[in-house]
Amino acid sequence: MPLRNDAERWGGASIALHWLTFLLILGNAGIGLFMGDLPRNLTKLQVFALHKSLGITVLALTAVRLLWRLASKAPLALPDAPRWQMRIAALTHLALYLLLLAVPLSGWYYNSLSGAPLQWFTLFNLPALAATDLAAKGAAKDVHELLFYVLSGVVFVHAAAALGHHYAWRDNTLRRMLPSRRRAMEKSL
Repeated sequence: MPLRNDAERWGGASIALHWLTFLLILGNAGIGLFMGDLPRNLTKLQVFALHKSLGITVLALTAVRLLWRLASKAPLALPDAPRWQMRIAALTHLALYLLLLAVPLSGWYYNSLSGAPLQWFTLFNLPALAATDLAAKGAAKDVHELLFYVLSGVVFVHAAAALGHHYAWRDNTLRRMLPSRRRAMEKSL
């Protein structure tokens, strides 16, 4: 599989970044939903630190994905794709990229308002995005959680559309993002 995208399918780098981002979001969502109920102890601090580190990783990967997307253009739309589907897909992808930036940034902002240090896997500290403001941190937490739920909804719509293309419309939309050999895709045509 080539590293770069071509006119027909996503390349290896785009596929790897896509699925790695998905797995990180899935894992971090589970951690985020679970960690609030933990008792106050060292384990809770470690789980929060992991959640923050994974969030920063998603932010960094999203930046890499955007740069890669500029360097390696997306494959062409499938020949029979209706214009309305292409518009919805473009809007969905735009929303995904914006939310993949906004959710971790809002978490980083919430952390900054809390006055807690932000380390990436204990390797280095990240600067605060704002001064400590305990009165505003509750609203920042609410925004972070709301953005997460919006991201979850958009991811669900994105996945449902991909599965619809695969099972209902039986086109190659999903196959183009799966790590498979080109010959296997061409045989299914």
